[in-house]
Amino acid sequence: MAEPEVRTNVGGLRAIELYYRFIRDIASGQPAFLQTHTRLNSPGLGTIMPENFREVAEVTTQCNELFRLELLQALDAWQKFMDRELHFGWIAVYMPVRFLHEVGGDRTLSEICARYALPPSRICFALSDRLLEETDGTAAARILALRDLGFHLMLTGFGGNNCPMMRLADFPVDYVMLSPEVTHYIDKSERADSAVRSILGFVSDLGAEPIADGVLGSRQAELLFECGCQYCAGPLAGKYMAERYVRRKSDSDT
Repeated sequence: MAEPEVRTNVGGLRAIELYYRFIRDIASGQPAFLQTHTRLNSPGLGTIMPENFREVAEVTTQCNELFRLELLQALDAWQKFMDRELHFGWIAVYMPVRFLHEVGGDRTLSEICARYALPPSRICFALSDRLLEETDGTAAARILALRDLGFHLMLTGFGGNNCPMMRLADFPVDYVMLSPEVTHYIDKSERADSAVRSILGFVSDLGAEPIADGVLGSRQAELLFECGCQYCAGPLAGKYMAERYVRRKSDSDT
């Protein structure tokens, strides 16, 4: 039985709508990267958030088609961001772990980049911590192949409850975004700070750049920076917003 086609529009609205937030350099406060967040518009259910559809979507290969549509929408937005003279290193798009098993997936992504005349180094694929459940080596090999093509890979949600942290050694990602559960331990006590510092050191020793998610204020950011974390996301760095609102700070203030 064929899987249902993903609809691109529902009642005049985009069925798939991306929102964007900045990942900032802690030292300078300037935007370093841009991360996407997907919402689905359903005529019967209204707006559906990722935590309510990702797991269901990834039961079938339907999630791979959803991923392609998200990527295309992000690349369309990239062109607009460049016109607004927004400067950042890469834009992160969620990639289902299932896509790492798709035959010809590398070629598909390279062709999409060529169509947009965008170097692969401007794209980062964000992977959930379900990646750490992969054991047959296929996902790790595909990550290496994508990195060889110039793409970036980022593991998200690292260090949260029930996260098998030691499995990170099997996956050569470029960036590791710490779960807010880890970030919120900073400044609780000397032991808590030491634990966070150890996690950051572990990530760095494996050759990945850590990014702290869920950073609430400048005190947290400063302590994380002292512990070896250069980048942060969360309320301090800025909330997710629709594409039309993503502008340089000086533009939004005028």
